Amino acid sequence: MSVFDTDLEVVDEVEATKTYKLSDVAIQGYIDGIEALKQSINKEINTEKYEYPIYSFDYGIELEGLIGKDTEYVKIELKRRIEECLLKDERIVSVDNFIYTVSGDEMLCTFDVNSIYGTATITKEVNV
Repeated sequence: MSVFDTDLEVVDEVEATKTYKLSDVAIQGYIDGIEALKQSINKEINTEKYEYPIYSFDYGIELEGLIGKDTEYVKIELKRRIEECLLKDERIVSVDNFIYTVSGDEMLCTFDVNSIYGTATITKEVNV
């Protein structure tokens, strides 16, 4: 006779995403779902990796090393780095539909983030 209950159920849940809504000047209430995810994405892709000791080495994205590189190389590498940065978030299913616009020494990258909440279109500008 066993004293252990073998009828265990493992449930994989995504943590709640309710967070503060940030603006350029203040914290303005709360957001959840796709809006909270978009805020999280923008914060992460606008934080240079290894630059700030408050963040772990897993947080952020490396973009400074792309400055001055060939445009085609930057497109390929930016896509890889964005995917690597974002796909570690369990709420994100895929990152695709990358579109690049180059104007002078700036590249505008627009892409779709498919998540458990729906799809969000994100834009990131980088210097090349």
